[in-house]
Formats: sequence, C-alpha cells, structure tokens
Amino acid sequence: MARNVELSEFLRRCRGRITPESAGLPERGAYRRVPGLRREEVAQLAGVSTDYYTRLEQGRQISPSTGVLDAVAAALRLDDAERTHLFDLVGPRPGTGRRSAPTVQRVRPGVRRFLDSFTDQAGVVLGRRTDVLATNHLFRVLMADFDAMPARERNLTRWVLLSDAARSLYADWERIAAEMTAILRLDAGRRPEDTRTAELVGELAMKSEHFRRRWADHEVFDRTHGHKRLRHPVVGDLGIDYQAFTMPGETDQTLFMYLPAQDQGSQDAWKLLASWSAVEPAAGTGASSPAPREAGRPR
Repeated sequence: MARNVELSEFLRRCRGRITPESAGLPERGAYRRVPGLRREEVAQLAGVSTDYYTRLEQGRQISPSTGVLDAVAAALRLDDAERTHLFDLVGPRPGTGRRSAPTVQRVRPGVRRFLDSFTDQAGVVLGRRTDVLATNHLFRVLMADFDAMPARERNLTRWVLLSDAARSLYADWERIAAEMTAILRLDAGRRPEDTRTAELVGELAMKSEHFRRRWADHEVFDRTHGHKRLRHPVVGDLGIDYQAFTMPGETDQTLFMYLPAQDQGSQDAWKLLASWSAVEPAAGTGASSPAPREAGRPR
C-alpha cells in the first residue's frame, strides 16, 4: 500500500519541536533518542493508542475521525494554518489519483475595476499557488510589473525566490522567502493533484537552494496580515503593512492591500512614490526598473 509520505514527514517535524517539559510531561531519564516528544507521548496527550498514532505518523491508509485529528493537533500545538494542513494531508493521498489539468484563473472585470480605483494604496489579487492574477499601478511600481512578465512567470513565490530584484527589494529577504515557501507548502497540501503546483515546486527545487532547505522543513503559513521592510530603488527604505481579503465567490483568490507603516519615514517615502508613479506609464515600471533622477533628490 502507498504511504502518505507528506503526512508522515509533517507529523514527525511537529513532534520533534516540542519538549516534554513544554507539554507538561515528566522527564523520564536524562537520555532521549529523539529531540522532541516520543510517539507514545503524543498518543498519551491525544488520548489515542500508541499503535494508532504510530500508524498515522507512518502514513498508513487509515481514516482518523475529526475528533482524533483535533486531539492530535492540540497535542502537537498546531496553529490554525498547521491544523488546516493536517486535515488537508489526511484527505486525498498524493499519488493516488490523476493529477488535474491546469485551469485558467481569471479575475472578474468588476474586481479589476475595483483594484484600479485605489490610487493611494497598492493592491494585488493572488490565486492558487500564489499566481499573480491582477495588480494596480501602485503595486507595480512598489514591487514589480508582473503584467510585463511571461504568463508562466507571474507567480509571487517564484519571483521572491528567483529574482535578484526581489532579493534587493526586501530588507529581510530570508524571512520573506521562508514565508512564501511555507505559503506554497500550505497550498500544495490543499491541492495535491494540481499539475501546475507540482511543476512550480519542481522548478524552485532545481533553482533555489534556499527553497530546497525550507521546503524540507514542512513549515506552513497562512498570510492574513503582516509587515514588511523594503529598500525601494526610487524612495529608499520604508515599511509597509498589508491586509488579506478572500474574494466573495472566489475562494481561490485573495486580495492584498498594502499601506505604508505609520512611522513618518515610511509615510513620506510612500507619498513620494505615489507622486512619482502618477506621472509614469503603468507598463514597464516596477521596483526592478531604473528610476529617473529626481530634482533636488540625491541618487
């Protein structure tokens, strides 16, 4: 029988990060063969037999109930994204069905008009596997002009991991790259039979050492809001805050809106970027594009 390798590796990673002390278990001897909890300790905390949990962690073809999965998630102290990922992995087994053919993702015309109506905020709609489906003008000059890229390269995770412009733009690139890898891992668990996702993972694994290391960690992350620090080629250093909104009727599409952080430096840089971009053409611009010399502003 085929084993659920993804589930097995995910549970082992989660188990290995928890110490008996943090879980409220007594220390049984000074020597432990594993860095975190033992399988029998997870089983004890979850209220299931050691044999049952062992079979679950080994990826055997069993069908645990929602109650059992909730108990395992609590024992392993999974956050919301990790709990969702656990339930996804226990669902359809990777490799047990045919991979689905890629489907075209489209943004409704009304959503595009809504996005373009924001002139002081940067916005982007992301689809499955973080494909970039639509952007407004300020996003293109803040981050990158995805509209000018070949269709198969319009993916935010791919751009962050493989683009020199992204590495220069993000002040904390290592953290952002790790987050994007974890976001893609969450999406891949939700759609294990998606051909395009498998192709993207394969490409990133071949081209990015950072992605290979982070992918092996089996970390997952769900972006709802956050903060980023940028080193923008036009306006210099600034912080940005973002909020995520799931599109009604399009559960695979998420709208992200970006605003400057509340410190004065970020506010001033944002105003300068907005005023500069207002006179620049929408196509061909972006954070990776050379900026014109501004009057009175040293380069």
